[in-house]
Amino acid sequence: KPPGGELGEPEVQPRRQFCHWPCKCPRAQPSCPRGVSLLRDGCGCCKICAKQPGDTCNEADLCDPHKGLYCDYSADRPRFETGVCARKSVGCEFNRVHYRNGQVFQPSPLFSCLCVSGAIGCTPLFIPKLDDSRCSGAKGRKKSDQSNCGLGPLQKQLSASYKAMPAYRNLPLVWKRKCLVQATKWTPCSRTCGMGISNRVTNENSNCEMRKERRLCYIQPCDSNISKSVKIPKGKTCQPTFQLLKAEKFVFSGCSSTQSYKPTFCGVCLDKRCCVPNKSKMITIQFDCPNEGSFKWKMLWITSCVCQRNCREPGDIFSELKIL
Repeated sequence: KPPGGELGEPEVQPRRQFCHWPCKCPRAQPSCPRGVSLLRDGCGCCKICAKQPGDTCNEADLCDPHKGLYCDYSADRPRFETGVCARKSVGCEFNRVHYRNGQVFQPSPLFSCLCVSGAIGCTPLFIPKLDDSRCSGAKGRKKSDQSNCGLGPLQKQLSASYKAMPAYRNLPLVWKRKCLVQATKWTPCSRTCGMGISNRVTNENSNCEMRKERRLCYIQPCDSNISKSVKIPKGKTCQPTFQLLKAEKFVFSGCSSTQSYKPTFCGVCLDKRCCVPNKSKMITIQFDCPNEGSFKWKMLWITSCVCQRNCREPGDIFSELKIL
């Protein structure tokens, strides 16, 4: 046969294997630059510093998952042996129309919306003023009349439209510095054990602009014997929460927290139920990096958990769909 094959196509060279077993790792753990994640390689063997945008990547040298990077092999066809780390660009779909990541669009004359990594956030284009004259004689009326006092048809439409938007929070709308604050729900933690990340889109900032906000989350330690170490009360099938015996420092991207913490984790069940956060608050954690300074991250701090049968995997966008 000719070198190019029967159809004259280029001959495909065998793929190079980057993973070799048994694992052989250096004794010293690598010291990653500030902001670069320290993770286990794609072979499941050694700790490595994650590759950054524009770096060469392969099945062993992984791209930084905390920065939303992936290995783009498109330029290495047909072998798909090595690639380049690139950022994920996830679009949005609204009313059967697809929008690019970062695209601003106007689904209604009343709103301007922004697509950010699969989430949609919207802000009003204008807010009609209240008509004070309609409220002047409201003192002698019933409370139900006063609640609608001054709301014209346009404002009622604006209020109703807000509740239909994906970024509407099921909470009373709050004004802060001439900004109608709104936010999407926090996504589930990216990891079911160990340190993960969840995000949302909100306009709660000085410019009242829709921005992507991230926070750390720590649902459970990565311990294969966790079901044995967590004591479930006699006669019960679940233990919703538990804590470690002593406080420990958090580790993120090769950096350690300045303080030790004793967080509350979601527990385990003997049946098929899973325990998820029920009540929580937000705290700020400061991390110190060896010879690289420090940085701060917001973090989900669990106060209580609930055990339920509706279990979902991180990133499963169809988990809330039900068969009618």
